Amino acid sequence: MTQLTKGANVAVPSDAVNIVVTWTAAPQAPTVDLSTLLVTATGKVRDDSDFVFYNAPQHASGAVRLGPSSPGSASVEAHLTGVEDVVERIVVVLSADGGPFSQVPGLTVRVDDATSGQVVAQFGDMGATSETALVAGELYRRAGAWKFRAVGQGWDSGLAGLATDFGISVDDAPEQPSSSTAPAATPASAPAPAPALRPAEPSQGEQPGSDTSQPYAAPVSPTPAPLQPPQQPSAPQQAPLQPPHQPQAPL
Repeated sequence: MTQLTKGANVAVPSDAVNIVVTWTAAPQAPTVDLSTLLVTATGKVRDDSDFVFYNAPQHASGAVRLGPSSPGSASVEAHLTGVEDVVERIVVVLSADGGPFSQVPGLTVRVDDATSGQVVAQFGDMGATSETALVAGELYRRAGAWKFRAVGQGWDSGLAGLATDFGISVDDAPEQPSSSTAPAATPASAPAPAPALRPAEPSQGEQPGSDTSQPYAAPVSPTPAPLQPPQQPSAPQQAPLQPPHQPQAPL
């Protein structure tokens, strides 16, 4: 078994692997969920169907699916021969509910050979602090073979922020009240609700694990200046008329 540090990688010896995440479950510790993103060369997913999580536990290709989970353990199964050619990375994502990852004791990611059951590699020192979502590691293609890389990159913006950075559509717009409960009048100064967040267009060569993208804020329309009546040109000033010069009589 290979002990990995952040950024290190190891060759995957089998076409079928299990990525197993373990931690010490405690009454006051946050709940940890595992999900995966199937990412192309753009560094983003093709669409929302490339996000495998508890509400969509298996990818349409059948190559990636969530495995068994229990308090203190979660897993994902990857059958690498079935992964579509356009997919270059299978990103292993963890999210914490109820606190940051600094409050999750004993967090460890393990790579198991699904055929033999042998432990291939283990990664345990992620250095997480205030993050509530992180990329624990990723399976990726290199020269026709698959490898696993220990990543440990965190997001303070939670799973929604992480997913948005990888191209997932996130709708955070607040619900509108029904007409029966709506207030009689809305002050003119009340701000309009922000629109649903949409991810940025994918840029070529973007690397996974980057958290530099910022969510789009609601556009603010500038307030037009009040119309002013055109200024009337002032009449030119005329010099006062002088009486004609009278010649003096000779003395």
